[in-house]
Amino acid sequence: MSEVLEGYVDKIVFRNSENGYTVLTLVNDTEEMTCVGSFTFISEGEFIKATGSYIEHSLYGQQFQVQSYEFKEPEDLQSMERYLGSGAIKGIGNALAARIVRKFKNDTFRIIEEEPERLSEVKGISENMAREIAKQFDDKKDMRGAMLFLQQYGISTTLAVKIYKEYGAKMYQIVKENPYKMAEDITGIGFKLADEIAAKVGIGTDSDYRIKAGILYMLLQGSASGHVYLPFDLLASKTAEMLGVDVNHIDKHLMDLAIDKKIMIRELNGQKQIYSASLFYLELNSAKMLCDLNIKYDLTITEIENQLVAVEKQFKIELDDLQRTAVVEAARNGILVLTGGPGTGKTTTINAIIRFFEAEGMDILLAAPTGRAAKRMTETTGYEARTIHRLLEISKMSGDMDSKLVFERNEANPLETDVIIIDEMSMVDISLMHALLKAITVGTRLILVGDINQLPSVGPGNVLKDIINSHHFNVVKLTKIFRQATESDIIVNAHKINAGEQIKLDNKSKDFFLLKRDEVTKIIQVIITLVRDKMPKYVNATMYDIQVLTPMRKGELGVERLNQILQQYLNPPSNDKKEKEFHNCIFREGDKVMQIKNNYQLTWEIKSKYGITTENGTGVFNGDTGIIKEINLFAEQITIEFDEGRMVEYTFSQLEELELAYAITIHKSQGSEYPAIVMPLLTGPRMLFNRNLLYTAVTRAKSCVTIVGSEDTVQMMIDNESEQRRYSGLTNRIVELREM
Repeated sequence: MSEVLEGYVDKIVFRNSENGYTVLTLVNDTEEMTCVGSFTFISEGEFIKATGSYIEHSLYGQQFQVQSYEFKEPEDLQSMERYLGSGAIKGIGNALAARIVRKFKNDTFRIIEEEPERLSEVKGISENMAREIAKQFDDKKDMRGAMLFLQQYGISTTLAVKIYKEYGAKMYQIVKENPYKMAEDITGIGFKLADEIAAKVGIGTDSDYRIKAGILYMLLQGSASGHVYLPFDLLASKTAEMLGVDVNHIDKHLMDLAIDKKIMIRELNGQKQIYSASLFYLELNSAKMLCDLNIKYDLTITEIENQLVAVEKQFKIELDDLQRTAVVEAARNGILVLTGGPGTGKTTTINAIIRFFEAEGMDILLAAPTGRAAKRMTETTGYEARTIHRLLEISKMSGDMDSKLVFERNEANPLETDVIIIDEMSMVDISLMHALLKAITVGTRLILVGDINQLPSVGPGNVLKDIINSHHFNVVKLTKIFRQATESDIIVNAHKINAGEQIKLDNKSKDFFLLKRDEVTKIIQVIITLVRDKMPKYVNATMYDIQVLTPMRKGELGVERLNQILQQYLNPPSNDKKEKEFHNCIFREGDKVMQIKNNYQLTWEIKSKYGITTENGTGVFNGDTGIIKEINLFAEQITIEFDEGRMVEYTFSQLEELELAYAITIHKSQGSEYPAIVMPLLTGPRMLFNRNLLYTAVTRAKSCVTIVGSEDTVQMMIDNESEQRRYSGLTNRIVELREM
């Protein structure tokens, strides 16, 4: 049976801004009660009438579970005074609230709304302050109405606050006439949510607003798949299919979007290419900056080679002809691209380049796209390497939780160095490349190192391959596999895979195995045994260092299912381990997890063994892996330790950014190196099961590769050269600038 409780909100103990779940203390003349429930909008001092029932919590005792509530105007002088003095109106404390109510009595709220200038009759309130009090009072009332209005469209409290702050009173007109505008203006509101609102409001499926928003959304979806632009035919057919409209509706809206400078239309070989304006200019400006950096230095080959001989002798480095060419070209050109597969001497060449420039008295900076890649670069060169984000000094915009990434290093505050070396360039997308180039002044040498046969970046663009294909920059491709590398079947097989040659899978190798299994259940049993029992001893590593890589997210051998199973065997439930269920996933203390999107706001800190913070910073990035150290159910927080001892606290509402990482996709493994990988391969879509994917997976392993599944599938992948086409135009932009 439902009961009714009235009173004012004395204190908000906890509030989840995403879903509105709130714990608060409600006070009236007879009692003080803890209330729990979902509140669209609530603040301390509010008077409410709540309907619900009393429940007994095992830990916190009696509580009132709120099913519904409504706001009420305070009806007596004491209630008015409590509301005004609650902190709901900034600048009014208890004493001032008492003086206001004593002066105007039951007329207090009417005076504030209708005759605010009279508030200056109260001692301590100026005319300016009176206006400010009235404005806040009015804003509170408007905000409350806005929250309730937006709630009917299924909009969360957090998004509702953003909408109200962005538009104010115009919000009602925008929601009713063109909710798609919210998808353009407000982070967190995408096309699909706007489309749902539009349907509820009654906007037609062939609305101009809807079709334009659909085109922009499809371009956004394209960028999420790595494309910088989409061909017109593909864009038009996909958009028409999604919207359920005739394809002819699409073309006529493109020119309007181009006039509004929201898209750019380019034509190549008679085919129209449609860009979002932002990505087009990222690509164009990147091309311009690359060309500007590519200057020639007046150094003779003799001068360079004499210095190089001294470096080789001093540091006992032996270079072959191509490696020597790479050092010479690095010295003579503003930009050098160094590429090659595993075991071809890229690391030795990088070290020689570093020592050469160091001998010339130059400052050198090293960076890579991920923390793991930067750590490996540090270990192989002996010089500190940072992530590109940290190199550019990523910062958090104060008070703005929706801010995009902001780098302190840019054209106004460039990197102060003579040479910059970037490793794992295949992972760098057009956005990060643009940010990096903005922070480099002309006269700084830029050396880009990577393997073009790896999978391309997760983000939009095909930067390394496009730079090479422009034929405008010096490129040195290392091809010789050095003797010590030929002792590793991982390296030998990687090169054979890349060349389309079949590999021996007879298990006579010390570091490359195929365990033939033709049933999913048996494959999973083998994976568990390898990761938990066999591999850690074999490669002298921990269970968490052994990485399961799989081509797919879905399916019987996909990431999602494998993680659920591996969690049960590698980190089973225990009374000693707290856990939290979130969106059908259980997170447990001791779990291996991965960040699945860039978060530039998250703060991290590294502590000494005495608990003293020795370093801190912001930013946790897509692909970073860590271990859950603590789950605090009361504070609703999870503490995770990432590489290098970086401790990060997540609220429960941020768990959507995490997933279990006992198994990850091969795409997510880019830039990482593991002591051993275990890879289930049975069956899958031909477009995905290709040579490029297999090559990338194999080159992630340092000491051991174990494939569990079908030999036929492995050989089919080697034969399959097909790759998903990636639409990018950096090559064209560079060529256009060259021809100007």
